[in-house]
Amino acid sequence: MATQAATADGASADTGGHITGYGAKPYRSYVLNMLLLCYILNFIDRGLLSVVSGKLKVAIGASDFGWGFISGFGFAFLYTIVGIPLARVSETRNRVWIMAICLVLWSGFTAACGLSTDLVIGGGLTMTALGMLLMFRVGVGIGEAGCTPPSNSLIADYYPAERRSTALGWYAMGVTLGTVAANVIGGPIVDAYGWQATFYILGLPGIAVAVVLVMTVKEPPRGYSDPPTKTAYKRATWAETFSAMFSKPSYWWMLAATTIAAFGGYAIANFQSLYLQRTFKVTVGDAALYITGPAYILGAAGTLLTGWLAERIGKRSISSIAWLPGIGLLLCVPFYIIGFTAKDPILGIAPVVICTLFIGLGHFVKYGYLAAQYTITAATSPPRMRATATAILIFAQNMLGYGLGPLFAGGLSDAVFSETINKSQYVREAGPGIGQERVLNRHMCDAALQVVASNNKKPAATKLSMDDALAKMTPQMDVARYNFCDKTNMDATTFSMIVISAIYGLGGICFFICMIYLKRDFEAAKRHDFGSGKTGFGLGGTFAGLGVIGMWATWAYLKPNSVTDVIFRTGGKPFTLLDLIYWGSYALSIGLMVLGGALLWGRFKNGPGGNSEAAQT
Repeated sequence: MATQAATADGASADTGGHITGYGAKPYRSYVLNMLLLCYILNFIDRGLLSVVSGKLKVAIGASDFGWGFISGFGFAFLYTIVGIPLARVSETRNRVWIMAICLVLWSGFTAACGLSTDLVIGGGLTMTALGMLLMFRVGVGIGEAGCTPPSNSLIADYYPAERRSTALGWYAMGVTLGTVAANVIGGPIVDAYGWQATFYILGLPGIAVAVVLVMTVKEPPRGYSDPPTKTAYKRATWAETFSAMFSKPSYWWMLAATTIAAFGGYAIANFQSLYLQRTFKVTVGDAALYITGPAYILGAAGTLLTGWLAERIGKRSISSIAWLPGIGLLLCVPFYIIGFTAKDPILGIAPVVICTLFIGLGHFVKYGYLAAQYTITAATSPPRMRATATAILIFAQNMLGYGLGPLFAGGLSDAVFSETINKSQYVREAGPGIGQERVLNRHMCDAALQVVASNNKKPAATKLSMDDALAKMTPQMDVARYNFCDKTNMDATTFSMIVISAIYGLGGICFFICMIYLKRDFEAAKRHDFGSGKTGFGLGGTFAGLGVIGMWATWAYLKPNSVTDVIFRTGGKPFTLLDLIYWGSYALSIGLMVLGGALLWGRFKNGPGGNSEAAQT
């Protein structure tokens, strides 16, 4: 097999690596599957929170908005902050060791989530179960930040450019396969042994995989499978990377499309299990095993198919890697809406079957964007910027998509639920000058749902009547209140899922705009020409300006409740739509200011000169 060697200045010699890739074909396949396994574990540990949501949410007493905070922003914030520095380290250090260390870290913290309980610290201080869970999830996020950037960089060095779409599509299946595994394996464990044991059983195996990874996967020469160049592959500066990548319209339109897709995807992933339990009255395990698992298997197939089709069609149409996922994001909208509104039989088909089928079809056509995002990033970035370019992508997707998607879905659901309760008979006067208080709240409704679902699964000999089952609750719940809770819970969650589903259409439009610039940007990448950075200056100023205006408007015109009241309430002040607007505006403004500042810094740091790779030698 031809080999490729680095010259004295770090440039790659023309020894055939861009044709053959690194290592023998069987070994490349083994490495790709090891990286896929790590990515699967990444999403098992990430998705496990959604699987146990029904029981865990009741145990810690969180509202839907609070759950969105823990499962979304609480995880994503440090995940995104740590991701870019880890990617920078990956540009020059051993990527295999970085991945292994991070795998041990996130696996250990996943197992530790099972320890979440109220803990008396002393001196009258108590750490709540919710606080402990949030702390452990932050640890999971820090560890998982070290998975994707080095993985993508390794795949790009193992596989030549013409084979990367399929390889990256195979790797990207980890998102859906990990979610499937979390549901199919985790769901029955939750029903049988409880949510604590589920974290232990699925968290700890990652430590063993990390040992195997270090012992069997080789670190390839950087840039091995790229076309030969006289350019030295020294690490690019922050300024060079930001300015270079944002001079490529195809990259940032892809970034916008995939961030929108991540916003919807993480929102649905974190609330789909709750939706199924509230709508079809199934247990946590049954929802995971029989509905969510099969739906995500279709998503995995769609991810691989998009990468394969793009590679085949790409020989005639380079832009296929953009318009294929664009079509998928547009098509998933009607599929999801039909799935989330299936409440009655159609042609004798049970609504739960219709729901599973159409949500699965939505996953199938939607998740192709995962292969596209990595392919476009690899094709528009040079080897010395590739891990950082991937980290920028992940930063945007997770800070705005993962951070805000579940938060928005939970807040919207809580707002609709609160509005319905406030107009019902289950609100009474608390006393002179105090105002109204609720007889029912979301925590009581979720607890009743779990009681009824668990009771329905018992053998006939031990099964209680609904009245008797509800009477064992504290505070007690009667059938009339349960029926009201049941419908209100279901309607609020359904409305939230429909709104989220419609947002995917915007992502599809962004992919079609990305398509316009792809051919030009791919050709520029082959020439190692990354523009003058003027685009970075214009975008940076726009983003930073919008962020500043957003912050000013948020503080000047909106009156938020305190963080503690909004996030951790279980039955106090109701969550309102104003809260949702406030926190959404605040988080989005911060994200725009950070991104705009980074782009402006890149522009000024580089000065008026270009970003041609030739200039780096």
